[in-house]
Amino acid sequence: MKQIKITIVFLLLLFTAQISFAQSDSTNKKNDSLNAAKLVEFNKRIIQIEEQRIADSVTKAELETQISSLKTTDNLKKEELQKQLQDLNDKETKRLAQKKAQIDSLRKTATAHPVLGFFNDSLFLIYSKLGSFSAKDRAEAISNRINKLVDNFSFSVDSLKIAGAETTVDIVFKETIIMSISENDALWNNVSKEELAQKYKTIIGNAVVEYKKATSFSTLAKQIGLALLVIIIIIFAIKYIRRAFNWIANKIQAQEGKRIKGIKFKNYTLFDAKRQVNVLLNVSTVLKWFFILLVIYIALPILFGIFPWTKNFADTLFDYILNPLKKIANGFWDYLPSLITIIVIIFVFRYVLKGLRYLKSEIENGELKISGFYPDWANPTYQIVRVLVFAFMVIVIFPYLPGSESPVFRGVSVFLGFLFTFGSAGSLSNIIAGLVLTYMRLFVIGDRVKIGDVVGDVIEKSLLVTRVRTIKNEIISIPNSTVMSSHTINYSSDAVDNGLIMHTTVTIGYDVTWKTIHQALLDAAGRTDMLLKEPKPFVLQTSLDDFYVSYQINAYTKEPNKQAVIYSQLHQNIQDCCNEASIEILSPHYRAQRDGNMTTIPSDYLPKDYKAPSFNVSQTKDDKTN
Repeated sequence: MKQIKITIVFLLLLFTAQISFAQSDSTNKKNDSLNAAKLVEFNKRIIQIEEQRIADSVTKAELETQISSLKTTDNLKKEELQKQLQDLNDKETKRLAQKKAQIDSLRKTATAHPVLGFFNDSLFLIYSKLGSFSAKDRAEAISNRINKLVDNFSFSVDSLKIAGAETTVDIVFKETIIMSISENDALWNNVSKEELAQKYKTIIGNAVVEYKKATSFSTLAKQIGLALLVIIIIIFAIKYIRRAFNWIANKIQAQEGKRIKGIKFKNYTLFDAKRQVNVLLNVSTVLKWFFILLVIYIALPILFGIFPWTKNFADTLFDYILNPLKKIANGFWDYLPSLITIIVIIFVFRYVLKGLRYLKSEIENGELKISGFYPDWANPTYQIVRVLVFAFMVIVIFPYLPGSESPVFRGVSVFLGFLFTFGSAGSLSNIIAGLVLTYMRLFVIGDRVKIGDVVGDVIEKSLLVTRVRTIKNEIISIPNSTVMSSHTINYSSDAVDNGLIMHTTVTIGYDVTWKTIHQALLDAAGRTDMLLKEPKPFVLQTSLDDFYVSYQINAYTKEPNKQAVIYSQLHQNIQDCCNEASIEILSPHYRAQRDGNMTTIPSDYLPKDYKAPSFNVSQTKDDKTN
């Protein structure tokens, strides 16, 4: 029952909307100001021609009177008057031709005003004015007179008569003039006044007879019965559609976990069984309402077509669907040449990009070498060129896009451009910095670098950021604009060819000879695994301070990514070599007292019988005497 109420409400709403649409459409057609202005200008010319016709007809009547009053012997005078009369006839023919030419020029653009019948249908069209009545006024007056004919029970088609007047042909019912047909009306329809009058008489008579027949009690009873039958069929159709889809919904729910087991792609579950059932139920609901609305939409034109008053609504309802489809089809057909052009442009640019990609691969693989162009530049250069090619392709395609000339389309394009520019200012600076870094070749993936205070291996280079992994496995993302504004140390770029010099400093007191400490440091470097024997390590004395000398051991390595391990092992070896050479490594502010004190060298490196020296006391002769 609820479904039936919804259906009836929907029918009423659609019926009301249809009436509103028909009224607004009729108003739009009647308010065409441009065509009205053309008709006003045309009517002014017709008035001038009509005034000339009246004057010529008076002259013509006078000439005919003079000819009839002449005697038979006055042939010269008679010939002269007949010649003047012939000139007037020729002028009349020329006038009619001129008027017809003017009408033909307005035929495609002029707005006609319909004479409406009893069911709001158009019987015929009125184009020209008559006397003080405009074409619109004439159409309304004729419509009103025709509508009054049904009030006369004695009306028949034969009761309409055609009567000639001075300048018009009238259609008359008893003593009432239904309409007058002028010369202009005949010219608009390309027939004579008499023929047009006979045509309009038949149309009016048939319209009145059909209305009386359609509004008879028996006819209305049949139409009402048929309408009720259609409504009952609609209700039953909706009822069984609902039953069918409820049956489908129950079947879907019953198959949960059986045939409906979900949708999986490899190891990813897109839908489990329950979610898949819900999706299928939602699809079923959408289809159910689609078919219900489709049945209603098909039934409404049939229902409206039963009654003559609403017969035009059936065509309008179908036009709601057919007109958009026609517009889409016509629009697609008109746009087809531009679409083919766009496809050809895309096809050409696609193969241009394929050629560029091939060159990129050849350069990247080292098959094609260009002087001054490094292989690692190939991919970023290809990306830049590809963006430029795409931008150029869009510029070429843009004029062929539908609506590209529209101010709204251009406004939206400009707005999106501003939005992108201002919203991505920081990102653009990082992208530009990323491109500059690529061509500067500061580092590559895997290099050990120091960027600002960050030391680590480069694991990723993108247009926006550079990612570095430190020796503690910390992943640090550095914006490319920051990389550009900071100093960068690359430990790996030259290590493969020339080696990276690793160095550390030891401070030793002046009591140890420099040759001894040099040899100890060189021995320590030689024992370190990843330090090269060639080129040979070397020692630099970097400063002579108040209490000690600074010795710097320098050694080459080709493993810059293992500096922490190398430094740790080197420091261990320095300790061992110094202890073996009996060299004490003292802190800068440590002062050793040898009298009675143990040495700072670990016991493992001392003789087994080592004892701390005793205090040395010296006594002079004077001291002895005292």
